[in-house]
Amino acid sequence: MFKNILRSSIPRQILRTNHPRIISIIPSSLTYRSFSIYQPVWHGHLKTPKPGEELKITFIEKDGNQKTFDVAEGETLLDIAQGHNLDMEGACGGSCACSTCHVIVDPDYYDAIPEPEDDENDMLDLAYGLTETSRLGCQVKMKKDIDGIRVALPQMTRNVSSNDL
Repeated sequence: MFKNILRSSIPRQILRTNHPRIISIIPSSLTYRSFSIYQPVWHGHLKTPKPGEELKITFIEKDGNQKTFDVAEGETLLDIAQGHNLDMEGACGGSCACSTCHVIVDPDYYDAIPEPEDDENDMLDLAYGLTETSRLGCQVKMKKDIDGIRVALPQMTRNVSSNDL
């Protein structure tokens, strides 16, 4: 029992300086381990919308096929696309540091979306096929105002991140 407590709570440097005999019971591969009580959130894992609260979104794929999904409020377009195995990369993991989740929003819905912030505009400048209604999918969250939104996936994406600048 004492060995397990030592393995999980005392850093090797402290043990080495204060208790040289105990070192032999701790494997050299032991490093600090993180502990969290929170469940990780993975991209592409969607919340199930409550009955009667579903919002609709239609993606127009590169080949012209249209796919409509019922989604929950608060989901990003990136998460929705990845959760339904659509061809949207999201190389930065949704942190607004690349332009691989670039989408083209139907003009009828564009004004209902909050204006892009400066960091999103900077990344959009690097996007291939930029239009007047282009947005990053990681920055647009579903809400009732845009229920029924239609977004097109551009023909190509450019994988340039803010680290490349």
